[in-house]
Amino acid sequence: MTSGRHRAATGLFTATTIKSASRPAPRKLAARTAAATLTLCLATGAGGAFAYWALLGSGTGSATNGTMAAVTAQALVAGDSPQTTLVPGGTADVAVRAFNPNSYAVQVYAITGSGAATADAAHATCLTTGVTFVAPAAPLAPPVTIAANSTALITLPGAAAMSTASASVCQGATFSLPVTLEARK
Repeated sequence: MTSGRHRAATGLFTATTIKSASRPAPRKLAARTAAATLTLCLATGAGGAFAYWALLGSGTGSATNGTMAAVTAQALVAGDSPQTTLVPGGTADVAVRAFNPNSYAVQVYAITGSGAATADAAHATCLTTGVTFVAPAAPLAPPVTIAANSTALITLPGAAAMSTASASVCQGATFSLPVTLEARK
């Protein structure tokens, strides 16, 4: 039965007493807050770590490789001379002056012969020189480094050999030995 705005309900009701919520003790509140914060941080951190490792990506890149300028071997200049002299049936040191035109240091890896030996202009009749270049093992030991934009005098012990078939007109000659120098960055 209703009248106006009120309705009456029928049924069995029990009375309950509702207590007002009391505030938890400060220690309990702090512990709950710390536990909730720790749980939230762990969940967020684990999700972030998973996202970091699980993400895939792709992209492009580019680089330019500069060209190394040729390191050159030069003829002996004033003051450059080997420490030993060459005689028929013997060996002597070879002095090589190398120039590095690059803006960085290079290491001489190998020096090999690249042609026949020739005598100096004062010994133009020395055509049978009997002189050969004996290439040292590569890589050179001890290593030879040439600083950027500079020259270095490299002495190769026993790298020139003279056979006993050399002509006698070759006595006192200075021999040019064409060589190829291999340098690496």
